[in-house]
Amino acid sequence: MRIHHLDCGPMRPPGGALMDGVSPGLFGRLTCHCLVIETDRDGLVLVDTGLGLRDMLRPWPRLPALNAGLLRFRFDPDRTMLRRLKHLGHSPRDVRHIVMTHLDFDHAGGLVDFPAARVHLMEPETVAARRRRGLLDRMRYRPVQWGDTHRWHPYSERTGGRWFGFDAVVQLDNLPPEILLVPLPGHTAGHAGVAIETPRGWVLHAGDTYFNRAEVHAGEGASCPPGAAAYEYMMAWNAPLGRANQARLRALVRDPEAPVAVFCTHDPVEFVAMSIWSGRDVPQAADEPATAMATDAA
Repeated sequence: MRIHHLDCGPMRPPGGALMDGVSPGLFGRLTCHCLVIETDRDGLVLVDTGLGLRDMLRPWPRLPALNAGLLRFRFDPDRTMLRRLKHLGHSPRDVRHIVMTHLDFDHAGGLVDFPAARVHLMEPETVAARRRRGLLDRMRYRPVQWGDTHRWHPYSERTGGRWFGFDAVVQLDNLPPEILLVPLPGHTAGHAGVAIETPRGWVLHAGDTYFNRAEVHAGEGASCPPGAAAYEYMMAWNAPLGRANQARLRALVRDPEAPVAVFCTHDPVEFVAMSIWSGRDVPQAADEPATAMATDAA
């Protein structure tokens, strides 16, 4: 099993370090950290898709104007999962499964680019996405991105087991036992992390359970940069539940008996650190100070 870490929706929000904790100047850097898992028997498995090709080429009205204006996406078609896979030598037909942390527009935009893939996600997420009740849900859930929803394969928490102290963890159908869905609601009703057992140990893609490494990995007294904290609060379906799951992740990373590398979707330092940890070259665009971020991660 081999994992590629891809940023499939880079953002340059105003605020500099107020957004990411490290960037100088007026603009910060946020990632949309997605995974490509090469399996021996099940083809390619994606964890989230980021923005899709159609989102990059014609973002309006596919994306919510308020969110896209605040986040300032780089609308570069070459940064989509579809084209990144082609650069890795793979065809879209090689993608057999997509495991979703949740269905927010910046995570699910590429679903339509892989129409043959089975989509694995938690059942409460499918219910909330289809209902789209309230302004927040109408902003975050964009049906135009999904393609055929008959390929959605939802899981109930009632069928799950335990994993490093987490309850209701789901083994995915027709996928290796090394890939698990870990329910972490709060950001959305059916939000989940994705745990993967690699030759180097377990990793947990925690999605949007937190937005900045300070919320989980830093010591006492550390806090999320205020800009990221404000956006996190704005997008929370249930903020107290989300904070409770952050506390569970803090306990996990501090437990010496639970060797798990935990990372989220939008932290650029974690993105570089996990790319290095996985043995991949540090991804770097012309305007991204990857060396500085890697030093900060260390």
